[in-house]
Amino acid sequence: MRIVFFGSPQTALPSLKALLKAGHPIPLIITQPDRPRGRGQSLQPSPVKKYALHNNIPVYQPRKIREDSKCLEILKDIQPDIHVVVAFGQIMPSEIIYLPDYDSINLHFSFLPKYRGASPVQWAVLKGETQTGITIFRLNEKMDQGDILARKKVPIQPEENAAQLEERLAEKGADFLVETLSQIKTIQLAPQDHSQATYAPLIKKKDGKIDWEKDAPSIHNQVRAFFSWPSSFSFFHEKRIKIIQTKNLNQKTEKSAAPGEITHIDERGITVCCGQNTLLLIEKLQPENKKVMSAYSFSLGARIKAGDRFQ
Repeated sequence: MRIVFFGSPQTALPSLKALLKAGHPIPLIITQPDRPRGRGQSLQPSPVKKYALHNNIPVYQPRKIREDSKCLEILKDIQPDIHVVVAFGQIMPSEIIYLPDYDSINLHFSFLPKYRGASPVQWAVLKGETQTGITIFRLNEKMDQGDILARKKVPIQPEENAAQLEERLAEKGADFLVETLSQIKTIQLAPQDHSQATYAPLIKKKDGKIDWEKDAPSIHNQVRAFFSWPSSFSFFHEKRIKIIQTKNLNQKTEKSAAPGEITHIDERGITVCCGQNTLLLIEKLQPENKKVMSAYSFSLGARIKAGDRFQ
């Protein structure tokens, strides 16, 4: 099929590569504009744009696709059979959604209608889900509410963080996308059960702040969910500390300790009291302006002792 591909981040690349490998011609890729990144804030292209340029595939970057009449004219000239959308990052207007013969389809990293929205992987981990999924659905004007072409459940590994899960879903989703496209002429669409919908709004940087009043399982899931962005963080002696890796100890402290108080330190890491007297082991962290290190190494350098407390 003649495809125009819409995508931007690293997680869209497996699908793009799989479509090309399967022999689908892709005359155009539409991706987000270059963004300032790094300390110098120099403009950097999206991973999808980098791949497209390296493989001599034309690219178009609308600043706001809903207001970009030129984009629509370009697509009309190309006359694609279908649009394939994987983490593009903008809401598309109906004129573009319904332009091709087979309209536009989206690969979403959840088992819809659960976790509609911008951050489905992070929210599934944050909520302690043991499984999620991949869904291919036909786009409409409403966010992630179109009829389903195909979906598949995917288990979440007990200690898997969001970055690892998203990478795995991207690889599985790529193969599933190619398989679904091969059957698109005969697939019976299934409407979503909107009464079962849950939502996964965009994660913000401030969401990473740890509330030690929450129990250890909840904080552990937060650390997993927000790796590698925005990262979970706390403050110790007025210094910001990113919490990189933790372990839920599934036990409670027998001592009288306040939430955030360090109860024990050994080579495994730093044990912290959380809400309901539950215990969380910090295994890896990143002090402000320093590299990631073991929590135990940090405790030695910072001379931390039991009774000290994360703010």
